[in-house]
Amino acid sequence: MQKDYISLGLMSGTSGDGVDASIIKSNGVDKFEPIKDKYFEYDSNIYQNIHSLKDQINNKNDLEKFSGDLKDLERKITLFHAQIIKEFEVKSKSVLVGFHGQTIYHNFKEKISKQLGDANLLHQLTKKKIIFNFRKNDILNGGQGAPLVPIFHQLLTTKKKITLPVCILNIGGISNITIIKGPVGSSEFYSKDIGPGNCLIDNWIRKNSKKKYDEGGFLAATGKKNEIILEQAQELYINRKNKKNLSFDTNDFDISFARGLSLEDGTATLTFFSASIIAQELLSSIKAVEPAVKDILICGGGRKNQTLINYIKNNLPSDVKLTLIDNFKINGDFVESQAFAFLAIRSIKDLPITFPNTTGCHKPLTGGDLVDN
Repeated sequence: MQKDYISLGLMSGTSGDGVDASIIKSNGVDKFEPIKDKYFEYDSNIYQNIHSLKDQINNKNDLEKFSGDLKDLERKITLFHAQIIKEFEVKSKSVLVGFHGQTIYHNFKEKISKQLGDANLLHQLTKKKIIFNFRKNDILNGGQGAPLVPIFHQLLTTKKKITLPVCILNIGGISNITIIKGPVGSSEFYSKDIGPGNCLIDNWIRKNSKKKYDEGGFLAATGKKNEIILEQAQELYINRKNKKNLSFDTNDFDISFARGLSLEDGTATLTFFSASIIAQELLSSIKAVEPAVKDILICGGGRKNQTLINYIKNNLPSDVKLTLIDNFKINGDFVESQAFAFLAIRSIKDLPITFPNTTGCHKPLTGGDLVDN
């Protein structure tokens, strides 16, 4: 009989706008029950500091150069997470906390994936068992450190009895896919990052307006894509050097090609560019699977950008069906925070969280470090 754990997952994505928090009950293998989900928005100071530093950190030397600023921001982020735990009224000391932290720099070739968040301080403030540093072991063993959520995607599709094979498309700052061919207990699932999600659009909006993102895709819908700029950007992307990457950082993409366009036209152009990459990579990935995958379930914040979703649909064959994961009574906003609660349980149990067919690591690996006492 597998022991059940109560676990709190805290996930702040590449959009850097806040923290998704989820409490689940699971045995870390084949049982899962969501208990509570809530989103906590960063204050403007933390939000601006995250994006200001991310814009300045382009290599590992920059991590050293801005170490003082990073340390200051890390403390603020940790205090913010401690407040979430307090507000969630997680009273039991036995509750596990899967603490992802805020990714500030990710480069698997340099064997670095830097998340801001002080697990020792969080433990001191909350007296909870904190599991963090989920990507380190994978990167040290030949993996790319991402995506980490596929094993949880497999559990979700098994629990909801979703017809296989199926593809889950997560559109966060970066877009990634998991193709699932077999239920829990099978190693028949495959995953990779496929390109930008919201990161280019959000970056453009931040730098050219007072908004944080294009709500509902409204600005993209009112703008007009620039065909010449779009074609050049697509050609550059096709001929890029890092074609075999399974994981990306937002720094792998930039918005410079849209320079000079109006707010609306730049948003439309970047939205179409992102959608065309997602569709192209999606199509080549699902075609490689036998039998061919026809059903794609979308989760993540990007699913709310209707213009982006419409552009993706228009770039796909009519027999490929895009469906919101929410239609299966799964909250598409909290898949990743629930996943990190689940991964914390697997970490405690020394079960693998990354696999050769998800991150490119040499063998199935557990991950995460524990802070307790």
